[in-house]
Amino acid sequence: MPSIDDLDTPAIVIDAARAEANIRKAQAHADAHGLKLRPHIKTHKLPYWAKKQIAAGAVGITCQKIGEAEVMADAGLTDIFLPYNILGRAKLERLKALHGRVTLSVTADSLVTLEGLAATFADAGQPLQVLVECDTGMGRCGVQTADEAVVLAKAIDSARGLTLGGLMTYPAAGKQTQAESWLAGAKQALAAAGLDCRRISSGGTPDMWRSGENSVVTEYRPGTYIYLDRYQVAKGVGSLDDCALTVLATVVSHPTPTRAILDSGSKALSSDTLGLSDFGELLGVPGARVTGLSEEHGNVTLSDGAKLRIGERVRVVPDHCCVVTNLFDQVHLIDGDKVLETLPVAARGRMG
Repeated sequence: MPSIDDLDTPAIVIDAARAEANIRKAQAHADAHGLKLRPHIKTHKLPYWAKKQIAAGAVGITCQKIGEAEVMADAGLTDIFLPYNILGRAKLERLKALHGRVTLSVTADSLVTLEGLAATFADAGQPLQVLVECDTGMGRCGVQTADEAVVLAKAIDSARGLTLGGLMTYPAAGKQTQAESWLAGAKQALAAAGLDCRRISSGGTPDMWRSGENSVVTEYRPGTYIYLDRYQVAKGVGSLDDCALTVLATVVSHPTPTRAILDSGSKALSSDTLGLSDFGELLGVPGARVTGLSEEHGNVTLSDGAKLRIGERVRVVPDHCCVVTNLFDQVHLIDGDKVLETLPVAARGRMG
């Protein structure tokens, strides 16, 4: 069995036991609170982990783009949610083909999106389930008011080849109460209009742990929970010991006693900090932070007596693991220093 020492750098290594423990923990929480779990595969982009999540009890998976969903369908995943506005003939034809293969649901936040869906899906015997996307405070996509949600819901309900699934949101972090209130009001507005709201889908790993039995949400779409990262640790979701994904890197230079350079720059660690003050930290080396990135160089600032040496191999916990996954062709599953398996990142780069 190969060792982690045999891997070239930079490389993604995944502590398999930690990832599986994170899957079990989230599923247990969902089960205890009456929530259906529909994990977002954007974090790992691997059919391997998607199947593990389903085996643990998830009702299906979430993909952000049709390309990701196609990869997952090819691998045998059968229940896929695409919470994205699908527009344009090419994408709609691909969506229709995918609908013929799996149980599929999508979202819309405008009549323009619905017109395209309604024109493409006209079979009342196999309708496409559509949820209304709601902006509950994130400031991204979504209808702005409950009245707007009712207008779209009525349009979905009246379309021959569409069926109303319910409501969907991606709430702003830390504003779960605001999102709950918004969704409860929209559900009531739909009921007053004679429309059934069977499914209310929400997302975001940090706030999932604050969900309770009285939540209006019926389904949760966490993504990062499987690996965790420094942002999730900062939000109190877990500790560094729970982080499954790290980037294996090599110290290639040590210009000053307090500055070292890694072979992992923005093309390996990403410049997406999610608001954190640096780009990562070195596992097992307290006082070592990645404080600067160029394309192929990672600047490490050393403090509190932290020491490195040229040629040393280190493991970096990134700020945002999801975007890091999309930077690599493959990941290595490990158990301690042993490499259990190397997997291609099957849905990498599937942005269309």
